Amino acid sequence: MGRVSPSRSEAEILEIDGHEVRISSPSKVVFPEAGITKLDVVRYYLAVADGALRGAGGRPMVLKRFVKGIDQEAFFQKRVPENHPGFIDTATLHYARGTSAEETVIRDAAGLAWVVNLGCLDLNPHPIRAEDLDHPDELRIDLDPMPGVDWSQIVDVAFVAREVLDDVGLVGWPKTSGSRGMHILVRIAPQWDYKQLRLAAETLAREVENRAPGLATARWWKEERGESVFVDFNQNAKDRTVASAYSIRPLADARVSTPLDWDEVRDRRPEEFTVATVLERYAAIGDPHAGIDDAVGTLDGLLRLADELGPAEKPPRAGSADGRRQSTMPLIEVARTKTKPEALAALEQWKQAHTKAAGMLHPADVMVDGMRGSSSLWYRVRVNLQHIPEAERPPQEALLADYDPWAGKTWPGPLAER
Repeated sequence: MGRVSPSRSEAEILEIDGHEVRISSPSKVVFPEAGITKLDVVRYYLAVADGALRGAGGRPMVLKRFVKGIDQEAFFQKRVPENHPGFIDTATLHYARGTSAEETVIRDAAGLAWVVNLGCLDLNPHPIRAEDLDHPDELRIDLDPMPGVDWSQIVDVAFVAREVLDDVGLVGWPKTSGSRGMHILVRIAPQWDYKQLRLAAETLAREVENRAPGLATARWWKEERGESVFVDFNQNAKDRTVASAYSIRPLADARVSTPLDWDEVRDRRPEEFTVATVLERYAAIGDPHAGIDDAVGTLDGLLRLADELGPAEKPPRAGSADGRRQSTMPLIEVARTKTKPEALAALEQWKQAHTKAAGMLHPADVMVDGMRGSSSLWYRVRVNLQHIPEAERPPQEALLADYDPWAGKTWPGPLAER
């Protein structure tokens, strides 16, 4: 991958397979606790390039840019920067709102280095190839644990999901999410549209719940899941992306979303896989997902199962006066904030004001959710009072913080008239 030379503006020029990639501020510390610089992140991705490109290469991707560091919220950039180099491809995606964006498509190690230079840590590709934007070639199973759920329960659910996949003739490839959960990737022939993909994913989630009641759930509304593993089928909806294989997550220990063999799943833990340990692992054993593109399957079995199960139970449509969904659970909203630390501070303030009620809460009763805004996440804090006697439940009060993520946002075209 060639030479490295300093430039006059405190940058380094990397020559990568015949392409020159400028890395600005190479000595900038990205992960203070681990002592990892921006150039270290680039070199990590170059070392695992084959594996990372197996997950993200050739796919349109949303650029999740941490330009202010891992302690600040990233912003999401759908449109490729105008001054992108010639080795960066693009694909134009059309969204449900009627808008479109020319998104980034990387195909080689130089592309990996280029997106890292923009401040990207994890890679967030769509489940489609740039050559066919209407037919996904990957089904994504996201095992998302609710608070109070430990790793062993996630593992149990993963093996149930593997059993369901096997029954319908599909092969699942597990990886840590790089956070608390697990992803299982399934290559499929690009013959079905997003609606069929999501139906297949929802069917799988329902069947996993049927086989592991209490351990797994396919319930969409968070307050109804309890202390279970949510099989998040909606990650297969159009416009959704997830962190792909070998992505570095914005955690202090520089944790990595790491492909596993199935015989490793029970014994390994997400915190074992960091930039430092994955570099050693990759050099020693290569990529456990090296065969994923040779295991292409069909959605026919899951779609037949969808017919057998019948339509999924839909939540009640009854809503409040403003048209919002009315939950069947006794929920109160505590705050809406711009950052997660602000959300946690508001939650602590609420607990201090309602100490008796707070002491009755179960882990899954507290919900601090990252919500996608126009270009970044914002946070909503809610509390489910289901385990508190009705007479002792705190009322809905004025929000302790009321951040508006859409303040000042203007919508193009017909949306501006809504």
